[in-house]
Amino acid sequence: MAHEDDPLEHERASWKPSPGLAVAVSDPVNAPELPPHRARMTDKDPAAMTRAVRTVYTLFYLSVAASIWAVAAYMIFPIESGRIVDIRNNNLFIGLGIALALLALGIGAIHWSKAVMSDKEYVEPRHATRGRDSTREAAIKAFSDANDDSGFGRRAMIRNSLFAALVASIIPGVTLFRGLAPQNSPENPIAGDPVALLSHTMWKEGTRLARDPEGTPIKASEVTLGSAFHVIPEDLADLGHEDGYLEEKAKAIVLLMRLQPEQLIETEDRKDWSYDGIVAYSKVCTHVGCPVALYEQQTHHLLCPCHQSQFDVTRGAAVIFGPAARPLPQLPIKVDAEGYLVARSDFTEPVGPSFWERH
Repeated sequence: MAHEDDPLEHERASWKPSPGLAVAVSDPVNAPELPPHRARMTDKDPAAMTRAVRTVYTLFYLSVAASIWAVAAYMIFPIESGRIVDIRNNNLFIGLGIALALLALGIGAIHWSKAVMSDKEYVEPRHATRGRDSTREAAIKAFSDANDDSGFGRRAMIRNSLFAALVASIIPGVTLFRGLAPQNSPENPIAGDPVALLSHTMWKEGTRLARDPEGTPIKASEVTLGSAFHVIPEDLADLGHEDGYLEEKAKAIVLLMRLQPEQLIETEDRKDWSYDGIVAYSKVCTHVGCPVALYEQQTHHLLCPCHQSQFDVTRGAAVIFGPAARPLPQLPIKVDAEGYLVARSDFTEPVGPSFWERH
């Protein structure tokens, strides 16, 4: 009990230095002492403390106002026109709002710590990871004292303004992220609906299958046994890059292969989805959307090079290995009067990662 208040008592009991290692020096280094404490103006003058508190919460509320301005600037200076001057104004005023919000928040926090919080110096000795119960109770008391010294618990204006500034500083970022999403319009009412966009592609009844990237249509007679064609809709060639060429191609791209008809194991509802052993499957892996571009002629397996998912073409592109969760969607095909391969319809299920099935 004599050492109950000694936080190092349980450590000293285990210190057993060897007498042979003891070294006596004539000029031992003395532990440096802390410099004399200098009282701040806010410590000596209550009016100065009041001004400091007002300055802190004013900066925090200025941060709130700047965050609100950043959101307002996002709407006041739209960029939908695509003009350089509109984009410049949008970036300028949103950036100024966010910069001022973060600057005022930072300056307010620094001024709070320097002028309002207690600035007394403390020296703490090292102690074991698990202190005595009395030490742990002292730590709890230290947090309580810190709360008293900082005024966080009793200075409601500073506390509330800080919370408001922190919450408001997030709002401009959320607003800007919202702007990355496509917006619905009278011309394209589903532009902002990713589920609807990924559930439909450019394939429709009668669309010819064309080589990628040339866009030349493919006749059934040109597809030989063991061959694999990278295929796009013939209409895709008429679509410009500014009109979403890459996006539509990413959804509609297909792999076309020919097997012996008797090698195909088809369900009754898909008997007419192939033509004389020719089958077409989405090239977009159902794991995370990588291109399934490797075809093994002997085993009739498709391989995704990203994460090694494998699909069996003879059994409806069923998954036989890897992390893919479902088979590749099959494109129903037939032959038109001129012998060209055409689509019977669009895909009957969403292409790409399986997330879109569980929306």
